[in-house]
Amino acid sequence: MVSRPTYEIESEFAERHSFIAGVDEAGRGPWAGPVVAAAVILDPACIPDGLNDSKKLSEAKRNRLFEIITQCADVGVGIADVAEIDELNILRATFLAMDRAVNELTEPPGLALIDGSQRPPLACACETVIKGDGKSVSIAAASIIAKVTRDRMMEELDAQMPQYHWRQNKGYGTKQHRDALEGNGVSRHHRRSFKPIAELVSAGKLLASQPLTV
Repeated sequence: MVSRPTYEIESEFAERHSFIAGVDEAGRGPWAGPVVAAAVILDPACIPDGLNDSKKLSEAKRNRLFEIITQCADVGVGIADVAEIDELNILRATFLAMDRAVNELTEPPGLALIDGSQRPPLACACETVIKGDGKSVSIAAASIIAKVTRDRMMEELDAQMPQYHWRQNKGYGTKQHRDALEGNGVSRHHRRSFKPIAELVSAGKLLASQPLTV
């Protein structure tokens, strides 16, 4: 039997906390583009069918659920851009994006359920849930919002710089992306604090229109 996320974790805390938000991110690992976090407070009487870890869903199903979630839940999105990632490091930038996402919610949550084992410094109480996007429907919903939002941002960047194939690789270090970097150099949308990109910058492999620092 395939296990799916439920509302059980939320129910455990419901008596002590009002407005429980699921929080997740997309884009910690890529070499290019922002990191995006989402916070979602679901109505327990109106939980969309089919919620799951966004990585386990097809693109079509993620997009469909994205529209449903935004219509029936309180949703906040937070973004940390490449400059912030390079300045703060990816973990702190992710926490910044999560804080921004929670602050975008209509109702301040009493508790945030965070996917993973690392606790961000949020204004509300936090509980970490390892592999939470496969256990909590609120975190699963946040994972869908974060991934679809970031994927769409990378598709917009692909339209500006199609040579990096971001529509396909979403900024991850695929062979296609590595080859494009070798042939075209590092753009302003690449994370220069990440070792593979830093090595290319040190070797002078920069997009002709990009200065060494931006």
